[in-house]
Amino acid sequence: MNTMFEGIKRFAREEDGAAGIEYALLLAFVALCMVAAGPAIETAVTTIWTRIQTALTAAST
Repeated sequence: MNTMFEGIKRFAREEDGAAGIEYALLLAFVALCMVAAGPAIETAVTTIWTRIQTALTAAST
């Protein structure tokens, strides 16, 4: 019975899992930021490709 309580105490003091949870939260935050920035990035990339297309069309005529 005593060894069971010692095992529970050791488990409660262990901090290895906390780092994993912190990394998971950080990854979730980064993913959320990427999703939130998606429309702005899409607009910027579309603008760049439109300018390239316009320049190539003008150069070929």
